[in-house]
Amino acid sequence: MERVVLGRTGLQVSRMGVGAGGPSQIGVKTGLSDVESVDLLRKAFDAGVNLVDTSEGYGTEEIIGSALQGRNRYEIIVSSKKSTRRVEVTPAALMESLDASLQLLQTDYIDIYNLHGVVPQDYGKLVDEVYPTLVAAREAGKIRFIGITEMFGEDRQHTMLQAALADDLWDVIMVGYNLLNQTARRTVLPVALKQNVGVQIMFAVRKALGNPENLKPFVDALIDSGEIEASEIDRGNPLGFALAHGTLPDVAYRLCRDEPGVHVVLSGTGNANHLQQNLDTFERGALPSATMGQLHHLFRNVVSTTGQSLD
Repeated sequence: MERVVLGRTGLQVSRMGVGAGGPSQIGVKTGLSDVESVDLLRKAFDAGVNLVDTSEGYGTEEIIGSALQGRNRYEIIVSSKKSTRRVEVTPAALMESLDASLQLLQTDYIDIYNLHGVVPQDYGKLVDEVYPTLVAAREAGKIRFIGITEMFGEDRQHTMLQAALADDLWDVIMVGYNLLNQTARRTVLPVALKQNVGVQIMFAVRKALGNPENLKPFVDALIDSGEIEASEIDRGNPLGFALAHGTLPDVAYRLCRDEPGVHVVLSGTGNANHLQQNLDTFERGALPSATMGQLHHLFRNVVSTTGQSLD
């Protein structure tokens, strides 16, 4: 598994990270027992994946804590998050959540601790009232680096992250980016690259990119909205030219992985076969430059979807 330096953090991270949320939650939502989920995560670690991302709201911190036992703690990069959407976040509440996460994760520190799902209207207050507490937690050794994640479904053009990058307070950001909605490659990723900010990608594969049949209604909707030129795409086989180089999820992951400024692409999984498919994808080389260019061109005007739903 290829590793890169996660921006200004200096951490060596695998290009693929395990996302412990999403529709599978390391098998929690696919029927695995906690013991089986722990085993699945350890399989990822054994294959060279060294970053796992979770949150207080996912219900997977305890599983990750169990998977860390018996391993050199410094070999695994743990990212966790404090939820901010529709909840009041005070310094005391943040520290309470952080301490609870540390206990569940069975660790003395969290490598990257993020304010999670921050929307534009909450950003300024969180910086003024809560950010100093994150700095204090870092100085106390409870966290190593400070991150922030967006609410992609409500902020599809990354207004909050643009403000966050302008402030240059954050060591790591998590941004929604995928084959369909590539707005981040214009508004977020170039700035993050210039400032040497670590970047985790979420939403690389969601419903639309799970298989070609799922993709078709999304493409139809984007043609109807004028965001895709109908003359430039085959409705019956929208990405046939790209699927000559891999499955749809494979192509989607590799497009994100190789975008300048991207360090880690999060990949959820709920079983060992799916995990192996994802591992195989991240071992593959880059897509042909002509294919990348065509994918960038086709979806250049898309802003209305995250790939999760047609709403």
